[in-house]
Parts: sequence; structure tokens; C-alpha cells
Amino acid sequence: MNFRANEIDILGKIGDHISMKKPLKIALLGTRGVPASYSGFETCVEQLGTRLAARGHEVTVYARKHHITYDQPTYRGMRLVKLPTIPNKYLDTIVHTFLSSVHALFQGYDIALYFIAGNSPVAWIPRLAGQKSIINVDGLDWKRQKWPEFAKKYIRFAEKLSGVTANAVISDSRVVQRYYQDVYHIPTTYIAYGAELPRREPGETLKRLGLKPREYVLYVGRLVPENCAHHLVEAWQGLETDMKCVIVGDAPYAEDYKAQLSAYQDPRVIMPGYVFGEGYWELASNAYAFVLTSGVGGTHPALVESMAFGNCVIVHDTPENRETIGDAGLVYDGSRGGEALRPLLRKLLDEPGLVERYRRMAAARASRRFSWEAVTDAYEALFYDVLAGRRVAKFETAVSTGKD
Repeated sequence: MNFRANEIDILGKIGDHISMKKPLKIALLGTRGVPASYSGFETCVEQLGTRLAARGHEVTVYARKHHITYDQPTYRGMRLVKLPTIPNKYLDTIVHTFLSSVHALFQGYDIALYFIAGNSPVAWIPRLAGQKSIINVDGLDWKRQKWPEFAKKYIRFAEKLSGVTANAVISDSRVVQRYYQDVYHIPTTYIAYGAELPRREPGETLKRLGLKPREYVLYVGRLVPENCAHHLVEAWQGLETDMKCVIVGDAPYAEDYKAQLSAYQDPRVIMPGYVFGEGYWELASNAYAFVLTSGVGGTHPALVESMAFGNCVIVHDTPENRETIGDAGLVYDGSRGGEALRPLLRKLLDEPGLVERYRRMAAARASRRFSWEAVTDAYEALFYDVLAGRRVAKFETAVSTGKD
């Protein structure tokens, strides 16, 4: 089914219209919290929450006590509420979000913004106190190999429930938006993921890792099987090059897979673990190219950010990844793994002029489509519309071309 959500209507309400509205009391729930130190949703919370706070809203972020070591009561204008949870692969998120929801029930928030579809079973709790609940469902998490069958069934149940427990549902991908409409008949509001990060000159991080600018290919992501970092490592084995392959990331509960990656013992492959903040900006600013090997998920933050940094990007051929890059990047057949990726990498290593052309295209596309200020505008407009009793996420049958 062809469609186009009405985010144009949302963006049409920003500016002076928003400036006349009263400041809101907003809670951000369902992530590990801030400062961001794990994944894209934590980064979204930090970037969005910081901007909302700067606009005069009262923003509270719920954080997991065992994960966030930052010891101040506020961070970049946001109030932090640290609560315990059960640090278990299956219970960590939902237990913390349940406790956060109960706490939120007595805080007088206007908006409770949840992240991750798996949290939808508790998104109704703030509504008991007259608060409005909104959920950003992310990608199709049940596709991830890490989940056993019972967990996959729970996630699909939670997807279906999101349209019942929340006042509005957000998707950051057209592909995911179509899925929710076609499978569950749930209308969602499309709001893109943002990417505006500071470029950094070569410095301490490159020096520490023994890297030279434009002489390494970069991967950033959780090291779990469905993110397919092994495609890049396998592809690198057949390339005659002195360039380095940098695999940035880690993951709990994935020791076997990380051991599999480390077993290649190629000195050209560097695995520094997690790198955040200044170090991440430095790595992304100076890469020769960026490779996204993930075969699941919606809009991948690391991909959007790499495009904003002006990197030539190569992605696993999924509808979500194609939607993000448009014609500003390259794709490989993920079903063939490293064998399909290798010739594409060889071509880019042999043709630096082609890399420069894709760099310019990626940066231009990111500038047009992925701006944190525009993203904040859209969230803010959605908040006011939901508070006014308008379900903004109408489903329309106009053609979506995917073009700018």
C-alpha cells in the first residue's frame, strides 16, 4: 500500500505556533538513560531532551541505576531519576520501565515519551493520572537472532499493543510505518532520527589506536549476530590492503559471537570496544568509508550520523537501509555476506574519486533529511497536538516516493 504520513502537517505547526504554547513537563522512559553510552535510543534521548530543555520544557530522563554512573541530579538541563532493575537479558528493560512508569504516575507530567515497542505493555500507566503517553517503536526487534521464540512472540504482542496503550505511536522509518499499518492497522507518525555532530580533526583516539586519517574503514554497532559485523571481517580477509578495518562496539550476553570475531587474528582488524563522545566523533570524522552490515532494525543511528559526517557509506541491502541512504550510498547483498561485500570494498579502495563523490552525496542528504532541530520541532508539535486531543498519526493513501 502506498502512503504518506502527515509529518508535513506536523512541521507546518512549528515556529511561532509552538512558541506561543506553554512549557511542558516531559518524561523520557524506556532507555538506559543519559549520558548516552550504549545505543541510538540513548543518543536520541540526550539530543532530544537537551533541546527540549533548552526550549524551556521541564525534562526528566529515567535511567538504570546499574548502567548510568554519572552522579549529578541533572545533565544538560535534564533531571535524572535513577531506578533499579533486574540486570537480566529478558527483564532489564521492562522491569525498569515498569518502575519508571509507576514513579511517573505521581509526577504530574504532561507527556510520557516511551522508547522501544517492548515497553508498550506498561505505557498505559501514566494515563491513569491523566498524562499523555507516546511511544517510539523503533525497528522490528523480533527479527533479531538473540531472541528465543518466546521473546519474539512477546515483542510482536507488544507491537500490536502499542496502538492501544499509547495515545500516539512514532516510527523513524517508512518501512516500519508501513509494517505497523499493514499488519496491525496502527497509524504512526513518522519522525526521522537526527544527526548533527561535531567534526573532529585527527587526535588522541586515532593515535591511541594506531590509525591514520582516511586509512581505515569503520563499523559502529552492537556486536550481536544479526548486526553481521562478521561480514566486514570476512570481506577484509580477501583484500590486499594496508588499510585498517575498525570494528567499534560491544554487547552484553554475546560472548560467543565476540570470540568468533576475535578469532580471525588479523592485525589489520582493530576492535577497541565501545567508543563514545569525542573519540567516536574523531573516528567517524576521519574514516575512509563506513560500513553498516546490520540486516535488521529501522533507521540505524550510526548510519545517519556517518552520512552527516560526510562518509562514503555501504549498507546491507535491506528496505530500511535503502530508505535511509537513497542514492547517496552503496548496497551489498547481505545474504552472501563477506563474499558480496568484498568486491565493493575493493572498488572503493581502488577509486578514491568515487569515495569522494559519495561523501558529498551522503553529507548533502543528511543535511536535508536528518536535523536534530527539525526532529525536536516535530516531537514538540506532536506533544501539543496529542495534548489537544488530536491524533496526529493519520494514515493517508497519498503516494510516498521516498525522494527529497
